[in-house]
Amino acid sequence: MAIQSDELLQIAVAAADEKKAVRVVALNLKEISLVADYFVICSGNSDTQVQAIATEIRKQAEKSGARVRGMEGMDTARWVLIDLGDVIVHVFHRDERDYYNMERLWSDAKVVEFA
Repeated sequence: MAIQSDELLQIAVAAADEKKAVRVVALNLKEISLVADYFVICSGNSDTQVQAIATEIRKQAEKSGARVRGMEGMDTARWVLIDLGDVIVHVFHRDERDYYNMERLWSDAKVVEFA
């Protein structure tokens, strides 16, 4: 059985939190995009932390049975994109996040609240 997007979202956010990601935001795209159900956007304070966050997200997703469809940007660690299918994760270096401002770009999306 395939993992549901809501569960995959929780796994990705927990993995980012485990590696002390900064400003973790999840956007619900279900009603505004066919690209994915959710975007997760977070930051790391260094190249090493960005890589650690991305690696942990990939590891936990695979452990849960999800297929990682693609992962780009690990070599420079300025913006790592992890394609988990229905969940797309963007891990930015802190210096890049404000420049790309993904939250503004997808401002029509609802922010997902976590308990």
